Amino acid sequence: MNNKLTISELPIHEKKVLMRVDFNVPQDKEGMITDDSRIKASLPSIKYVLDNGGSLILMSHLGRPKGEPNSEFSLKPVAERLGELLGCEVMMASDCIGPEVEQTARKLKPGQILLLENLRFHDAEEKPDSDPSFAKKLASLGDVYVNDAFGTAHRAHSSTVSIAKLFPGAAAAGFLMEKEIKFLGAALLAPKHPFIAIIGGAKISSKLGVIKALLEKVDTLLIGGGMAYTFLRAQGIEIGDSIVEDDLIGEAKELLALASQKGVKLLLPEDIMITDKICESGQSRIIPTPEGIPDGMMGVDIGPKTIKAFNKALETAQTVLWNGPVGVFEIPAFSQGTHAIAKTLANLSATTIVGGGDSIAAIQEVGVADKISHISTGGGASLEFIEYGTLPGIEALSSSKQTAKA
Repeated sequence: MNNKLTISELPIHEKKVLMRVDFNVPQDKEGMITDDSRIKASLPSIKYVLDNGGSLILMSHLGRPKGEPNSEFSLKPVAERLGELLGCEVMMASDCIGPEVEQTARKLKPGQILLLENLRFHDAEEKPDSDPSFAKKLASLGDVYVNDAFGTAHRAHSSTVSIAKLFPGAAAAGFLMEKEIKFLGAALLAPKHPFIAIIGGAKISSKLGVIKALLEKVDTLLIGGGMAYTFLRAQGIEIGDSIVEDDLIGEAKELLALASQKGVKLLLPEDIMITDKICESGQSRIIPTPEGIPDGMMGVDIGPKTIKAFNKALETAQTVLWNGPVGVFEIPAFSQGTHAIAKTLANLSATTIVGGGDSIAAIQEVGVADKISHISTGGGASLEFIEYGTLPGIEALSSSKQTAKA
């Protein structure tokens, strides 16, 4: 995993660098960018190319335009924001392939940047086999290739996998991709123990493979969020109107048995905040978990005893992985558990890795993002990386020259 070619090994000077970035940023109804974190995350790789005498051609997708041009999903606002952050002009292409784009790319001088229009305006981006020439046309724009879009590395798309194969020995990981591989790879291959994972979110179904993979590696697994109620029902505990996946009760039982077999401590909520409706005005109270949740009520957060138990488990951790909130944290009244975990992680001396949009949002809400060892930029990508140990977009990259020498 750590044997991939990196951007610092690439010849950059007077080269045209074709770089896949993840500029799939949220926007409001007026098209204004509401969070530029993903743009900022790629700045180190972008600046490296510019500082080392290269010209830069950036590729990204935005939203789901369904394979055809749609002004609602244009990357023009991104070009403007990137230009503001860099303090220089970022040229915007009218498309990502075609004669006009090729001509503009050819004329690029060292230090100049061209952002291609949304890759997903072409069906072949997400369906490479439908038109292999799409990747070839993209590849023709650059001399070397860099993938700095970890958030899309789990997709075998034209700009992440097909294109990398067209740059033998010159398809490298950008600094952001390199950092993701370093932190997630270390957590998987050689974590410092005790290794504790906190898994939350609404459904077991979306994280079933991840939980199974983690049970092979962690010492303790803390489970909260909506998925906890499927586990509780599997133990015969009443869960009222709480979210549940009845078709996965059997899987939940198997996971509980697997944890016991592996000697992994699996902690479920000891107490639960329940409510009659998911809003600030709902009638809410804390109940001990064994009591069960009555009909007409639903679980929306972990209670104070659970927070205390989770914190105690985390005290001894050397490595912590967190993915998914442990309650309906978007509503302040039900955010205490998720916020408590964020604060606890910020004060640990352990290596802390946080992934998933909601967990990251909680870290930012509490204002402790700078105290987390690594915040993963890819929600689905980080989960698949944990489950499978690699991703298609990483596998497609060239081997490190240093590895070859060794």
